[in-house]
Amino acid sequence: VQLVESGGGTVQAGESLTLSCRAPGVTLEAIDMGWFRQTPENECELVASLTTDGTIAYSDSTKGRFTISLNNAKNTVYLNMTILRPEDTAAYHCAADFDAPSPPASCSSKDHDFWGRGTQVTVVS
Repeated sequence: VQLVESGGGTVQAGESLTLSCRAPGVTLEAIDMGWFRQTPENECELVASLTTDGTIAYSDSTKGRFTISLNNAKNTVYLNMTILRPEDTAAYHCAADFDAPSPPASCSSKDHDFWGRGTQVTVVS
């Protein structure tokens, strides 16, 4: 099973984008979810997470600008990104884990139960 992200694109700084993550064959309500991003320099960051008990967390760099949410009826997780900055430029991946892995963040599919190929977000100034 592979997760499927969509919604990436090229935007101007200050604009917004909403990413979607579908999970054919996986009930997202029953699994911990995370949005990761990998920069062109291959740095990996967990930008937002949502656990099965409803706990939500954000990285310091995205707190107050990004929002993670789950639509159970559509079995889709979203990442609403506002006030985008050039440093938000990255490939964004969603991940699903029965037990969320411990830090440091990993952008390797082998470290997650389910992983998506990613969607590119480019923010230009």
